[in-house]
Amino acid sequence: MAVRIVSLKKSNPPDTNPYLAIDSFEWVNERVRINGVTDRAKLHDWLKDFKGEAYIINNSGDKYYLIPALSTDGKKYVKTNISTKKQDVLFHLPESS
Repeated sequence: MAVRIVSLKKSNPPDTNPYLAIDSFEWVNERVRINGVTDRAKLHDWLKDFKGEAYIINNSGDKYYLIPALSTDGKKYVKTNISTKKQDVLFHLPESS
């Protein structure tokens, strides 16, 4: 199953890793038209352990896939597969309420 990430919900930003400020992601499965909200750690586990697929499509129509990652102190998060950007396109998503 693949889901498109459409927004994210943040808490207060952490000191060193902005990815850890993301609490949850709102997504849609465009194939079967199901939406949902998943917290950061569960999305990480779904991508890593269950070979799930999550992606973002930017305003230009470019698709970026999310990959699981761990902070230096072992906290789970996700980021896009493009590391050459100054700011991850993940942070261009709108914030949900």
